[in-house]
Amino acid sequence: MKCFLFALLFSLFAIKANEKPNVLLILVDDMGYSDIGCMGSEIPTPHLDSLASNGMLFTQAYNTAKCFSTRASLLSGVYFQQTDKDFTNTNLIAEVLKPQGYTSLWAGKHHASFDPRTRGFDRFYGFLGGAVSFWNPSMVQREGVGKPANIGESPWILDSDEKTLPFTPDKDWYATDAFTDKGIAWLEEYKDDKPFFLYMAYNAPHWPLHAHKEDIDLFKGKYDAGFEAIRAARFKRQMDENILGPSVKELAVPDWNEIWSELSPKEKEQYARRMEIHAAMMKNLDDNIGRLVTKLKEQGRLDNTLIFFLGDNGASPESPDGRVKNFDVNNLSGDETSYPSIRKSWAVTANTPLNLYKSSSFEGGTNTPMIVHWPKGIKKTGTNNHTPVHLVDIMPTLVELGGAEYKASEKIPPMQGVSMTALFKGESINRENPLFFQYAGGSALRDGDYKLVRRNYKKPWELYKVSTDRVEKHNLAKEMPEKVEAMNKAWQQKFKDMTGSSFTDHLKENEQKKKEKAAKIAKRKKK
Repeated sequence: MKCFLFALLFSLFAIKANEKPNVLLILVDDMGYSDIGCMGSEIPTPHLDSLASNGMLFTQAYNTAKCFSTRASLLSGVYFQQTDKDFTNTNLIAEVLKPQGYTSLWAGKHHASFDPRTRGFDRFYGFLGGAVSFWNPSMVQREGVGKPANIGESPWILDSDEKTLPFTPDKDWYATDAFTDKGIAWLEEYKDDKPFFLYMAYNAPHWPLHAHKEDIDLFKGKYDAGFEAIRAARFKRQMDENILGPSVKELAVPDWNEIWSELSPKEKEQYARRMEIHAAMMKNLDDNIGRLVTKLKEQGRLDNTLIFFLGDNGASPESPDGRVKNFDVNNLSGDETSYPSIRKSWAVTANTPLNLYKSSSFEGGTNTPMIVHWPKGIKKTGTNNHTPVHLVDIMPTLVELGGAEYKASEKIPPMQGVSMTALFKGESINRENPLFFQYAGGSALRDGDYKLVRRNYKKPWELYKVSTDRVEKHNLAKEMPEKVEAMNKAWQQKFKDMTGSSFTDHLKENEQKKKEKAAKIAKRKKK
């Protein structure tokens, strides 16, 4: 009898010890590399800072440099070159976890055309486009408010059976808050013993710069010193607190669009206002993440919830002005009648100390701070981990921890990343293959200490020893031509292996498509 009771107790303990973790995956949009407090920012983000200090902060986490390609790779575990904007020929995380009893929930941005509930997700509340107004995603003018500025209307799926277009919410609706409200409601609804996978795909702080007035007011005057001064202050904090480790010793050469001292007083005022709203959006994001964490604490589920926080690309230099309807360049109110962006020089600042920004294959385009918080599973908390990781590593991590099976096939490629669970234990990982990057003309390959990168396919390759020069300041291409050639061959081969065609053929095909499109447009104009 004693043996039986011991065996029963041991069995129950083993089941508890091997309990599958809940997963909260938080992806934010167009956040700069240094935009949160624990990365050197002046913006207060206490909730994210707490997750980092009680978890693990990864300082060399890579994405794909672009919104839609990052989202496809993040949820599928393969490079974007192996799929497309609708994630075809892939297994999604939700599909892989479903046989293991996971409830999968998604709130926020999608940037694809399919309904997530057809791909393993049980619930979805969000929009299918790439950018929307945070206050009013439609062009419908609401009573008591001016005409909404927008680049167009995206379909929404509001946790119901059908797509909604246009979506004109109530006046007190704000996207970041609404997504969190839905996430919290789901956490309340699904309080059974099943593990959950909650994907919070926030569209903040992507343009348009929209924020609550009371949040914007908190940052009044904070950016009057200008781009260079804010960038220097962020870098000083990064160095003083040894946030980035030995790979960063200096700032990247800035690709300024403007010099602060050369701007007129009016221009300085307007630029400062842009960053005030951006900071307010980041502050609001942090508040909302705090709400999610508080709910998990209240439910007693925080200890066994694996939280990932990361961004989809570097800060954005884009200016969507010409695409916006009802646009007034001088309207920097932060409400639905406005549609500003931070523009290039603030993007350079937001990405301190790295080189360039969104859409670029250089470090400022492909890097995000990544916070991992899991009290039950992270051995040594409060550490900054400088191991290079990639968002394709999240799928194999969850496959391992969820006891799931990833089924590769003739159509579905194998996972491209490696599990990060060893890093959570304070150990190292073994990555056999280099990290691959290609978006538009930009290209890169990171292999161990070295990174091969170019601005576009018409520019020569540049080579950097990023283990000691992450700001990509000292080009070694002329000193190490054999290394450049070897890495170029590896990049070309990887592209061909993933796409089935050479990069040269790919370029020819794209040029042909452009000609055909131009011909169709010309034909329509003649009619």
